[in-house]
Amino acid sequence: MSQKIVFMGTPEFSVPTLESLLNSNHKVLAVYSQPASKANRGQKIIPSNVEIFAKEKSLNLRTPASLNDEEYNFLKKLEPDIVVVIAYGKIIPKKFLNLSKHGFINVHASLLPKWRGAAPIQRSIMNLDNQTGISIMKIVEELDAGPVMHQDKIQINENIDAFTLSKVLSKLGAKSIINAIDKIEKGQARFQEQNHSQATYAKKISKMEGQINWNQSAKKVLAKINALNPNPGAWFQYNNERHKVWKAEIVNETSDVGKTIDDKLTIACNEQSIKILEIQKEGKNRQLIGQFLLGNKIKQGESIA
Repeated sequence: MSQKIVFMGTPEFSVPTLESLLNSNHKVLAVYSQPASKANRGQKIIPSNVEIFAKEKSLNLRTPASLNDEEYNFLKKLEPDIVVVIAYGKIIPKKFLNLSKHGFINVHASLLPKWRGAAPIQRSIMNLDNQTGISIMKIVEELDAGPVMHQDKIQINENIDAFTLSKVLSKLGAKSIINAIDKIEKGQARFQEQNHSQATYAKKISKMEGQINWNQSAKKVLAKINALNPNPGAWFQYNNERHKVWKAEIVNETSDVGKTIDDKLTIACNEQSIKILEIQKEGKNRQLIGQFLLGNKIKQGESIA
């Protein structure tokens, strides 16, 4: 039996789930995404990844600036069985939540109640978590606090970055939602309340948060570099210029905190050191460290802010 689905999502992370729904026996009635926004210095208007995909597939696309009365009436007329939400980027108003037969079902990139909020992937890496996953939950008025019907867990290590982990979890979510809808359809879904006392929150990442603090351990510094790759990026300042670190590794050596311990841009942390492998100087292209050092001599003993 086919379910009538409305989909809500915005970034690249959401696209595999939408594609999975299209390839299933369910019917996608409409797709919601955040409106196109200005990006980069040229302020060019850039549509979301979901908008691009929806237009390629000639889907019924809506990109309202807000979920207002017009959208409420539109959704009400559609009479969806399920509304699937994944990284939509807007809070769903309470009055909308009764518009579908089985509710609004969210695909969230953490093992709830841990890391509710906007940046669960980045926060799990920064926190040195050894596992994360996907939670399928019913949306309620409070942010990411609804009952959970299913979780898929995966192990993560200190070398994984946010870009890679996002790809893995995106594919996992696309598979999980189909299984979840099948259970809902058959009346086999069991939603369990979260333990709210154990909730943690993954607040949105700010650009200033990307500045590296060499007084931390090398493990924590590497976790920040990986968590903020590709955006907004972890960075340090040298000669009043910002340098974004794309890739690094831990070296089991130490020296004065914040100083280079060789002429290959290995920087001492509170515990162990960080060896830079890929870097991007402000206004320049991304480079392997060998290429970078050909034109940017940074000697042993220099201070890195």
